[in-house]
Amino acid sequence: MVAAVVTAVVSLALALAAARFGWLGPDVGRGSGFCEAPSGGWVVQPANTWSNLGFVAAGLAVAAYAADRVRLGVTMGAHPGLALTYAVVVVLLGPGSMAMHATQTQLGGQLDLLSMFLVSGFALAYAVMRLLRRGPGLFAVLFPVLVLVGMVVLLTGGRVPLVRHSGNAAFAVMILLAVVVEIVLWRRRDPKQDAAFGVASVVVLLVAYTVWQFGRRGHPWCEPESLLQWHGLWHVLCAVAAYLLFRHDVAERAAAR
Repeated sequence: MVAAVVTAVVSLALALAAARFGWLGPDVGRGSGFCEAPSGGWVVQPANTWSNLGFVAAGLAVAAYAADRVRLGVTMGAHPGLALTYAVVVVLLGPGSMAMHATQTQLGGQLDLLSMFLVSGFALAYAVMRLLRRGPGLFAVLFPVLVLVGMVVLLTGGRVPLVRHSGNAAFAVMILLAVVVEIVLWRRRDPKQDAAFGVASVVVLLVAYTVWQFGRRGHPWCEPESLLQWHGLWHVLCAVAAYLLFRHDVAERAAAR
């Protein structure tokens, strides 16, 4: 819990200071494809910025639940550092996305995608680690590799239908692969996977993707001056999905012999 709180305080302070003092460079309109109109202040998109506090809250909720090792299930119970890692990366989703929506800078947009790759990379690396019945050593190699691959795809790719650009596509592919591996793990039944939280996480994420479409500039439901933004709701729903994914992971139990 201490690690998650320190991560939250430091990363939020840095993100807000970067927005206030222009550390991330000039406003190039990164993220301007979302509905919210620029505010004219140092936080360019207030609703889309402050809604990211939902990720910070979700990460702290993960840390609070993980404080009792007994609740961490088979794999995370044996390797609680993985729960700590997940709590930290979920917290970082908040400041990472804030960096883009508060500044609309190029670097802010890259930090936003980096924070997304931290979560999708964790989900896929953790699923593959369990599929291969390996320990945190494999995770420690695969996790940064997946994050790096995501960033390379972002920096070298272009526009992609339905998801706008290659970075979003890389994130989506990692999440889909993680879901496929989780289904394989559920069918293997050793250890037993409680699918309820996993299914709930996927359902919430699908609803979030639908809401994400509503929050694009030019959509008939777009109200640029409103303090209630569809993209802000996307942030909140994704935070809920991230927490539900953690609850799925720690619901893992040893199979009966």
